Amino acid sequence: MVAEHVHTTPHAAPIVVASNRGPVSYRLAEDGGLTAGRGGGGLVSGLSAIGPEAGAVWVCAALGEGDRLAARRAGRRLDPADTGGQRVRMLDIPAETFATAYNGVANSVLWFIHHLLYQTPLEPAFDAGFREQWAAYETYNAAFADALAEEAAEGAAVLVQDYHLTLVPALLRDRRPDLRIGHFSHTPWAPPDYYRMLPDDIAAQVLRGVLGGDRAAFLTRRWAEAFAACCADVLGAEVLRSGDRLAVRSEGRTTALGVHGLGADGAFLRERAHRPDVEERMAALRRQVGPDRRTIVRVDRTELSKNIVRGLHAFAALLEEHPQWRGKVVHIAFAYPSRQDLAVYRDYTAEVERLAGEINAAWGTADWTPVALHVKDDFARSLAAYRMADVALVNPIRDGMNLVAKEVPVVSDHGCALVLSREAGAAAELGEDALLVNPYDVVATARALHEALLMDPVQRAERTERLAAAATALPPARWFLDQLDALEEATAGRTR
Repeated sequence: MVAEHVHTTPHAAPIVVASNRGPVSYRLAEDGGLTAGRGGGGLVSGLSAIGPEAGAVWVCAALGEGDRLAARRAGRRLDPADTGGQRVRMLDIPAETFATAYNGVANSVLWFIHHLLYQTPLEPAFDAGFREQWAAYETYNAAFADALAEEAAEGAAVLVQDYHLTLVPALLRDRRPDLRIGHFSHTPWAPPDYYRMLPDDIAAQVLRGVLGGDRAAFLTRRWAEAFAACCADVLGAEVLRSGDRLAVRSEGRTTALGVHGLGADGAFLRERAHRPDVEERMAALRRQVGPDRRTIVRVDRTELSKNIVRGLHAFAALLEEHPQWRGKVVHIAFAYPSRQDLAVYRDYTAEVERLAGEINAAWGTADWTPVALHVKDDFARSLAAYRMADVALVNPIRDGMNLVAKEVPVVSDHGCALVLSREAGAAAELGEDALLVNPYDVVATARALHEALLMDPVQRAERTERLAAAATALPPARWFLDQLDALEEATAGRTR
């Protein structure tokens, strides 16, 4: 039964999705007007797959002042004209609470833990200030749990997304034990030894939060196994195995674990990659690169885990060790600034720009600029680079999946060799036809770039075809529907 203190909406939803970022964002004009911009990504595509007749609701957070004003003006749900017809509830969480939860905990602690990013001689140091930040994270998660409890119809399916909302499943279970709750992690999950850097009580709280759901899902089996290992190590939980099925039993409850390897939206990408704006940018890039030169392409945010700096060092090593490529290849590096409100990210972006300039100064000539660095986000230009890439470099330190690795083969014009970090989740699906590298080994990465540039064109085209097929095996719509089906299966025998 629905808990007595919870009041659902008059139009409670049978399917509810929760994520930090929603399908729409608002820009505030000087005159106080608001302009809505549609969001992209797998969640938007996935939710649209179930159609408006399903009556789903998306609960998200207001990220900036425009969003907060829109949320206040909207009351409970945003204007469907702004959201492409989707029913969206945007939470006006106080700006300071949101910023502390988002930057202080989600992006500076949980992200760092799961991507193994800490410089451990110096960090982390979980002091009294961190405890205050954690309290904000708890408040932020509780706001989502309250809203979901109000929006969900009795017995509804609730899909909670990512590391921002790890506490929500357990909080929501307390409020609405009738609901079918799933959590999906879009990041890797840290192995127990690294995960246990978190304070013991918080390490346990996060795991119990996720285990509050009926099901917890991950992008690869590796991350699901790491989560199970953390539950066993931290909570003393029992890990249950039956064939390929995996579950965790802890404190009297069993949570099924699952894997859904989010794929690229092939139909959309192929259509979008041949629009006029992409053709224009291809022509401009080709002029910048020069005729008959080969291209090594990377497209990333300047996120610490993406390993752009070592990628640039590897390109420099390629030029040093293999002189035949001097003047013959250009590294097109799109490094779009990310999380610039955090000093460590600003410093990283600056280092990327400094190193690119250093390589160009050392090796460039009057008619050849070795690194073509672009820092302004431009999706059409990214697609243009995908199409013309001879080699794609995707070398993250660690990545839940990495959709760039999947997108490049889908839109490649003439076949593209993929140099891929073995620490990217995508390696589980693409590894057979990619050149896998240790992301910390600059010499080996340079060697792989050389091998990729020398690859026989026929072999390269055949590999690209297989890569594209694997990359599109579970497109966003199917990925989303599979999670709903699996949640239904996991809760099929439960009495409501």
